[in-house]
Amino acid sequence: MSKLTDLIHPEDAQHLPGLFSERAKRSENKIACQYFDPSAQQWLTYTWGEVKNKVAAIQQALLKQNITKGQCVAIMTHNCPEWMMFDQAALGLGLVIVPLYINDRAENISYIVNDAQVQLILVAGEEQCRTLETIQDDLKNVKLIISLQQKNNSQDKVVHFEQWLEEDSENAEYVIADIKADQLASVVYTSGTTGRPKGVMLSHNNILQNVYGASQCESFYPTDVFLSFLPLSHMFERTVGYYLPVMAGSKIVYARSIEKLAEDLIEIKPTILVTVPRIFERVYNKIQIQLQNKPRFAQFLFNLGITVGWHWFRYSQNKISWHPKLLLRPVLQNIVGNKILKKLGGNLRLAISGGAALSPDIARTFIGLGLNISQGYGMTEASPVVSTNLLHDNEPDSVGQKFINVDVKLGDNDELLVKGPSVMLGYLNNPQATSEAIDSDGWLHTGDKAKIVNDHIYITGRIKDIMVLSTGEKIPPNDIEIAITNDPVFEQVIIYGEGKPSLTAIAVLNEEEWNSIKQQLSSQGEIDINSEPAHQYLLNRIKKCLQTFPGYARIYNIHATLDAWTVDNGLITPTLKLKRKPIFDKYQTQIDEMYKGR
Repeated sequence: MSKLTDLIHPEDAQHLPGLFSERAKRSENKIACQYFDPSAQQWLTYTWGEVKNKVAAIQQALLKQNITKGQCVAIMTHNCPEWMMFDQAALGLGLVIVPLYINDRAENISYIVNDAQVQLILVAGEEQCRTLETIQDDLKNVKLIISLQQKNNSQDKVVHFEQWLEEDSENAEYVIADIKADQLASVVYTSGTTGRPKGVMLSHNNILQNVYGASQCESFYPTDVFLSFLPLSHMFERTVGYYLPVMAGSKIVYARSIEKLAEDLIEIKPTILVTVPRIFERVYNKIQIQLQNKPRFAQFLFNLGITVGWHWFRYSQNKISWHPKLLLRPVLQNIVGNKILKKLGGNLRLAISGGAALSPDIARTFIGLGLNISQGYGMTEASPVVSTNLLHDNEPDSVGQKFINVDVKLGDNDELLVKGPSVMLGYLNNPQATSEAIDSDGWLHTGDKAKIVNDHIYITGRIKDIMVLSTGEKIPPNDIEIAITNDPVFEQVIIYGEGKPSLTAIAVLNEEEWNSIKQQLSSQGEIDINSEPAHQYLLNRIKKCLQTFPGYARIYNIHATLDAWTVDNGLITPTLKLKRKPIFDKYQTQIDEMYKGR
């Protein structure tokens, strides 16, 4: 890995188009991004110079649409070079980007498009066109829908991307309008777990300063390779997986899909991975299932490898003293850790985890295997990252240290408050929500309870999500849910108990594991997933997961299902967070049944 960095400072960039323009100037002939072309069945690339030319062509076409500076245009595509190109073209003209989730529900899209008065939408293809067709009468301001795929429908507003570009677009010149740093750059709608999404207004400086803060947490090089698979419609991926590589001059590779992520990791061999805990949870659960079928000696070696690797990690952080067992580390790393790391490409030097809490047990496992995981914390309203663990001072159960250009403090009820240049301008068309989120002194109220120890921030709960039992006990459900999903039997879990005398759980089971459980319980006759023997078995598994929790955190009853909670059925957000109220509404009958007689 080259030790030469080429970071662009915010003062040199001034705004997001300035950042891109400077990168294209410095790295014109270097590879900017790589993508898989299904028709050619191969990976293709664009240089920064080629990206700039394409951006100029898109700008030329945009200028013909009579969209004025400050108006909104939307992007509703998967991660691909065109996402970046359209984003840069619109930003350079002073337009405002509204990212849309590619698989969002029609009514949600309708609300966002109208709230932001979106003028034009770039979509991936037919699926998105069909979604928009169901709400076409509601899209009052939309002048044009541009599809990356060939047009196969009768919608008048739809045009194919390549046809939309001018024939002489190769001669187009890249334009940067008169843009101020504090000018609105993007309206990003929070994928809230309850209620209507709110449009977070982020300026050029908000985003640029957040990217710079991220760049100061670790060295990023032009030789780095970022594998982009989290949706660019979420600010975590957009800031850290897109604008940060632009600032550093690194290569972005767009993964083919979540389904092909394992293959892409091996083929692309990224050095940087921006990810969410769910990815680690899936790999961890798969490892645990495979270990169950391994000989005891193999299980012993695996666990010893993690134990020694974890001790090495703590020792290298100057947190504990040397121990003779560390002499085993090179051998164990070779026969245990490296085999797992090869499945992640074998070249990964940093995995940046955010979006939700990463289980300490899972973090310990992967760090013990030799993977550098930096868990961070943020929210869209902060552009979005507030803190992350530095690799030389990494406390994996914390969300790390604040960015150098961010201030944090604890407010009432130990609420984490954030202040700095990356805090949003406010919520679009919602001054009341803005005043509730940002106080008169400029502090952003996160809604998260926290503690700060040795400059490390620890999230201890969500103020609004804290459940109060009828006994008066206060319980943060998230901690319990994370602990339970460490067991590979449980794919998804949600805890219920507000105003009740005890806790109950609704759980989505791993189908393979459930089939194995049915065989174990077959001596008791035909076993249904919600039969008494199955419930007792599952509750015993949960009890083992919660051994370190207080007695009042015990789960007294459970309802199990094999039907996963997905974005499509409206039960999780696009960033894989549980939508608590919709889930509770769906299972209200089962919840009532679980509390009968209590």
